[in-house]
Order: sequence, then C-alpha cells, then structure tokens
Amino acid sequence: MSTEELVEDIDESLEATPYDYSISSYGADYPVDSLVKRIASGDIVVPHFADDGYIADDGSEIVGFQREYVWPRTKSDRFIESLLLGLPVPGIFLVREQSGRLLVLDGHQRLHTLNSFYAGIIDHQEYRLSGVESRFQGQSYDDLDPEDRRRLDDSIIHATVIRQDEPTDDQSSVYMIFERLNTGGMNLQPQEIRVALYHGKFVRVLKELNERPAWRRLYGKRSRRLKDLEMILRFFSFHYDGAKYHSPMKEFLNRYMAGNRDLSRHPKVELEHIFDATVTILDEAIGDRVFRPVRAVNAAVLDSLMTGIACRIGAGPVSSLEQVNAAYDGLMKNPRYRRAVDTGTSQESNVKTRLELATKAFASVQ
Repeated sequence: MSTEELVEDIDESLEATPYDYSISSYGADYPVDSLVKRIASGDIVVPHFADDGYIADDGSEIVGFQREYVWPRTKSDRFIESLLLGLPVPGIFLVREQSGRLLVLDGHQRLHTLNSFYAGIIDHQEYRLSGVESRFQGQSYDDLDPEDRRRLDDSIIHATVIRQDEPTDDQSSVYMIFERLNTGGMNLQPQEIRVALYHGKFVRVLKELNERPAWRRLYGKRSRRLKDLEMILRFFSFHYDGAKYHSPMKEFLNRYMAGNRDLSRHPKVELEHIFDATVTILDEAIGDRVFRPVRAVNAAVLDSLMTGIACRIGAGPVSSLEQVNAAYDGLMKNPRYRRAVDTGTSQESNVKTRLELATKAFASVQ
C-alpha cells in the first residue's frame, strides 16, 4: 500500500473481469497540423492536470486521468525533432464518444507536446527546441524554415480509434482496454480512468463534494490518485444500488458512474443532501477515527458505515449523536462485521453482510 494513499482496499486492477462486448476499431492517419487544429476546436479532447482540478484543453469539461505532463523537455524536443526529420513515431489511441468527439486514452504526452510547440509555450515558458540538430536549435514553430514547417505539418501520426457498440450504456470495454494499454510511467488507478471515460456533470459533483470540510476531516488529505473521489463514488453506488451488487467491484462502480454520468438518475441536489447529511453526522458523532478501525482508511468500513447512516437519515432526522457513537462502537466489536470488512471485501456475501449489519446497527438510533 502506498504511503500516500493509506487506504485499505482490494486492488481493483487484479480483479478478473468477465466481458462480452461488441467493439469497433479502425486505423486513421492524421497530419500533425490536423491533430493540433482538432485539439483547439475540442474535437479531440486531451485531458491534463490543473491546480484546481481536471479539465479539458478546451476548458469545457472536468475530465482527466493523466495526472500531469511528465515528459522531460529533452524527450519533448527529441519527439518534435523526429517529426521534423521525417522519422516514424509511436501512434496514439483514441475512443470515439457518442458525441462524436475523440477522447485521448494513450498519446497524451505526444499530443500535449505538439500542441505546446505550435502554441509556442510549454510549462509556462517559451517553447524553443534545445539539444537537437543544429538547424533546429533554438527554433520555435514560427521560426522554422517554411520547408521544415511544412514537413512537420504534413507528418503523419497513426491513431487507433475504438468505439463500444454493445453495451451502449457504459464504456466498460474501453475501461478494460485502457487498463491493459496503460503505457504511462506509473500505472493509473481505476478512478483516474473513470473520470476520463465518464466525464461530465457527475464528475463535477464528486469533485465539489470532495472539498467538503467534514469529508476532508473524516478522510484526511487529498489523494493525488483520486482515491478520495472513488470512496465518494463507492458510497453513492452502494447507497443506491447495493442490493444489486455483484462482483467484480470495479464493474459495479463503473456501472453506477456511467448510469449517472449526466445526473439523469440522481440529481445534484439529491446527491449533495444525502452526502452532506451523512458525513456531518459521522464527523460530529465519531470524528476522524470513523473509517480507521486500525490505522488506514478501510474502504469496506467506509462504504458500509456511510450507507447505514444514509439509510437511517432516510427515515427521519437523527437527534442523538451519543446513540450513533454507541452503535458504531458496537458494530466495530461485532465479529461478523469485522470479518466482512477485513478480508474478501469485494465478495458478494461479505458486501451483503456488512451492509445489512451497518444498516441494522444505525436503524434504531434516535
């Protein structure tokens, strides 16, 4: 477990995932200048990291699975030089969304480098080539000789474009393909992939709720790998669909995130109300030990406690924080509950057990 992420959880990337998909794919060769124009127009969405969240290059959506621009300048400059010399470069991987836009799944660093070179700015500095052939040394895009600029514009980058035809209600095959593709220097976490594939209004709500003071006190510091956002998603998934849970866990979370991507199932005001009420009660009644039966945040404890409290809130206001605290202590001493949150936490029997016990524990509090 990462020293940063301190969350006891199953490793979703190791779950075996049964699948039966209908997928279309084709190859397309794009001139470099066409790729840059498509990025500028928003036809190709290149997620990137910003200080206040994850946004598209056109600023239109909160998306993002690429944590940051990680290529060193030497690699960026050699990539541009390769194109200027007419050398072949690796292709990119795109997914065609229902809107017709293309989302970049692999090739973010290459496309960001191209976009930066054409714009003349990289990492908030003027972009001039360095450590390259002498005729390109110190050149920006605008400084290039017309022949060199034409060669760069006309250079071809091959793209593999995929589209999931069946099922039509999520991007489960795309998730699986990217999970296996995942050629970055550090393997992406499940939630980092989800917020890209299912970008939209629901991701915005998750991001806003993740900043709630009560939640931050309960969970702890912000997760660079989006584990805190995943825990909020996990709560909503179990609160609304826990009775229909079946493994693997990552597919369960994918289905809810896809189904409420545009808040068509559960609107923002409803999500805000139940989340705020739940974390407020846990914060005031129990405090920051609530999700930590040992040392780290336990994801199974978190999803069951929040689901149990949310279910109780649905029956009316909670007035006795002392009874909430006592119910919590009793639950933590229940050996059946502890077995269900300590091992095999994605198994259907353990999920059912911990949700039922947590719901029952808080049902009678005043």
